[in-house]
Amino acid sequence: MTFNPLEQRGIPLDRQIRNWRELNVDQVDPNHSDPYTRCRIITMNGIEVEAVMFSHHFARVCPDMDVKRRLAEVRYVEQQQQKAVNWLLPGVSSVLETVISYEQVATDLTAWVARMEPDPYLKQAYQFGVLEDFDHLYRYANLYEMIEHRKAEKIVDQLTEIIPGRPTKYHHRHPADNVRDPYDRQQASPLSKLHALTIMSAEQQTMNYYMNVGPQYMEPIARQLYQEIALVEEEHVTHYESLMDPGETWWERLVNHEYNECYLYYSFMEQESDPKVKAVWELHLNMELEHLHIACDLMRRYDGREPEEILAPQLPNVMTFEPNKEYIRELLATQLDLTTLGAGYVREAHERFERMQEQIHGGEEPPSERVIDEHREMFGREYRLSTEGEHPDMSLRERV
Repeated sequence: MTFNPLEQRGIPLDRQIRNWRELNVDQVDPNHSDPYTRCRIITMNGIEVEAVMFSHHFARVCPDMDVKRRLAEVRYVEQQQQKAVNWLLPGVSSVLETVISYEQVATDLTAWVARMEPDPYLKQAYQFGVLEDFDHLYRYANLYEMIEHRKAEKIVDQLTEIIPGRPTKYHHRHPADNVRDPYDRQQASPLSKLHALTIMSAEQQTMNYYMNVGPQYMEPIARQLYQEIALVEEEHVTHYESLMDPGETWWERLVNHEYNECYLYYSFMEQESDPKVKAVWELHLNMELEHLHIACDLMRRYDGREPEEILAPQLPNVMTFEPNKEYIRELLATQLDLTTLGAGYVREAHERFERMQEQIHGGEEPPSERVIDEHREMFGREYRLSTEGEHPDMSLRERV
């Protein structure tokens, strides 16, 4: 069944403000909820945060007071949506448990996008990035067992494997080599634009989260690991945001943001197993349909173009959280040794990469390596969650 959000009307904007009782959503049960329900919540929080910040940035450069007021009206509702979505997460979960879910999002969302992306250059960008988020999941899972004495399989429920990816110490590249070539806004598939915006928003949320929660730990290795991976997330945001054509007008970007929110809320509503969470997705979809129409009207008035010129005539196939184990193992077998050079990828370490490695590591093992060493000293093994073919206690040095 096709769904064209341009042909659907949502809840009128003046009826979208919710009171405190309505915003007081029920938390999901961390012990019985689907791990992918948590992943969908985390994803939509990142999407709503990006929508809010984009609207603020637009308002700061917009001289038209009528437009600024309209953006403020929609933005207030987006802020309420963000609160409702993020407050679905269980309050009893530790920061590190939430972080493991964040990295499960980064792994399975990016892998799905890589599988579905029609543009080979953009597909390679997602394939490259997912092997790094996959390794972050492995490092945090080892830290989790060390400081909370619990295993990450309780969180990911064996939907996502936890084994080494591209080692985190090799993620530190010269900043210039994190900038990719953008898609051409006039040639790119509408789906490619949605993919780039979605993954950039998810990585941006992760970067911001680690920037703020890292110092909340007392354990030196935890503080240091968050610091290291937070710097890698900066690289990832640069990597993904540079894929978007800077020639897109503010009106194009506004319409794409609202269309993407419709796409994701519709996708998650279609697959959600928790009826209370599904009701939130359905409500927010009906709000976003109206936000999309407002954005389209602004584009027609101020950009002189029809939104149909840049949008897909109907929503693509629903974005799906599902296991990607075989796909990631294939990437591990074929792309583990890649790094970046300029806007491309190479298999051999080059001078700029090696100089950056020397500068950031200073001749010492980084926290991402030491967390594995300390885990082995504590337990006599590494923490792994492998579901096919590889012994979970095989050492990192044997794997990479």
